[in-house]
Amino acid sequence: MTNLPASDADVVAGAAPYKVEARATGRTNATIYDIAKLAGVNPSTVSRALSKPGRVSAGTRKLIEEAAAELNYQVNPFARALPTGRTNTLGLIVADITNPTFFGTIRGAESTAAFRDYSLILAESAESPDQELAAAQRMLASVDGLILASPRMDDDHIRDLAKEKPVVVVNRDVQGIACVVPDVNKGIGEAIRHLAGHGHKKIVFISGPTASWMSSQRWSGIQQACEWSRIEAVKIESDSPTVKGGRVTARLIVGSGASAVIAYNDLLAIGLMQELQAAAYAVPDQISIIGFDDIFGADFTTPGLTTVRAPMENCGIEAATVLLRTLKEPGETPSTRYIDTELVVRGSSGRLL
Repeated sequence: MTNLPASDADVVAGAAPYKVEARATGRTNATIYDIAKLAGVNPSTVSRALSKPGRVSAGTRKLIEEAAAELNYQVNPFARALPTGRTNTLGLIVADITNPTFFGTIRGAESTAAFRDYSLILAESAESPDQELAAAQRMLASVDGLILASPRMDDDHIRDLAKEKPVVVVNRDVQGIACVVPDVNKGIGEAIRHLAGHGHKKIVFISGPTASWMSSQRWSGIQQACEWSRIEAVKIESDSPTVKGGRVTARLIVGSGASAVIAYNDLLAIGLMQELQAAAYAVPDQISIIGFDDIFGADFTTPGLTTVRAPMENCGIEAATVLLRTLKEPGETPSTRYIDTELVVRGSSGRLL
């Protein structure tokens, strides 16, 4: 149900206006006066109990809470924002809502917000910088702060948004903005050493979208690790980080002469594996495949997918925690927090020797 702003009569003793659904009266537009009548207290007491519960006795607060529960009392965060400027709502924008990579980020942010009595509004950009910026601008009026997960818009637009409301970025490093970033170097180093230990001499990296900052970070990390291990590294472009995108790259992978592949994400890796197996290529006997992120279902493939695990749920938790702290104590200098990645070895990699 969509709650509309309460009337001026709902504001008592400086309290925020609220909406309730009143089962007892059958009304859908009840006010704090209904709670006061049922609890047998003054409306101003209800106001204090709802906005500043520490200002009323425990017994009175219990009466009011019981009355509110009987009336199926629901806070209207947008009405509450009228006097306070706060909606107790956070916004989260992801690059692709269908990509399991973001499930952990969403869960971590939502659970952290809910624990602090905040709601979370979700939107996606469909990998489009323009759609992402438009979604963020629409959200600004109704949220207290924004979390941008793998944003595709440029740094200047992100900094402009941060001038309006607090912003935290996940999976990307933006100067002057609070960021939470998986440190890919540890996981990549483990992946390259794993492949080198099996005698692989040439590796292909299937890149992610052109606008993906993380794709360039992963490619840079792979180049450095391969140089150290004296392994040749080449890149194949793919602007579709999906299972279908992975299938499309299969012919290019076979033509490259590489014996191992590291894909930008698990969806690409799974699509590549499916296409190669359909063409009777054995994984990992003829080619090793490693993905990124360790999404739900990465171990459902045959063989199970080796992947560099990025703890995205932890990133969501950290991002929401930072954003909520910023709302409570503004003025903290933005910084970047790094979270370690790790290689999870399954059956899709190895063999050569």
